[in-house]
Amino acid sequence: MGILGFPSKVDHGFRTPDGGVIHGVMAEFGSAAEIYHAAEKLRDAGFQKWDVFSPFPIHGIDEAMGIKRTILPWIVACGAITGVSAALLMQWWMSAVDYPIVVQGKPYDAWEPFVPITFELGVLFSAFSALIGMLALNGLPRWNHPLFKSDRFLRVSDDAFVVVIEAGDPKFQGAETVDMLQGLGASDVELVEE
Repeated sequence: MGILGFPSKVDHGFRTPDGGVIHGVMAEFGSAAEIYHAAEKLRDAGFQKWDVFSPFPIHGIDEAMGIKRTILPWIVACGAITGVSAALLMQWWMSAVDYPIVVQGKPYDAWEPFVPITFELGVLFSAFSALIGMLALNGLPRWNHPLFKSDRFLRVSDDAFVVVIEAGDPKFQGAETVDMLQGLGASDVELVEE
């Protein structure tokens, strides 16, 4: 047994001495600057499944963590284009093909009366695309998370700065990971069980 009771690696992850599955290691840092520099070191070390939690947004933390831009804007754009296309096709079909009625002497397929509904469906489809895309990309809804069991993690919404490295990370090495976090200046390091 190593530090904090890390046994050898099991086929699907690490286990505690009592047989519980380890979700990861949580380390608390004293300030935003400390956690920013720790994030840079973890990024440079090649960790992939980890996250930073803070009571407020930290300027530049995305770059320090090596987070790439999200594809959500492309999903929203596709939703908006789909909404606009559906609105134009629907109105054209209704006005020019299915039930043609002359309104104010305009041609059946005049685009000017189609503008309000086209705008509204474009906004509606993009809003639903943003909501559903965000939920899907974030893996939500997730009703419970192992971090919620830790009292130390619950302080993140008040005054704590926390880094969590998941046990499923290819670079996760148990005691070596704990030693690295302590070397980066973590004040408290603890295991998080599933």
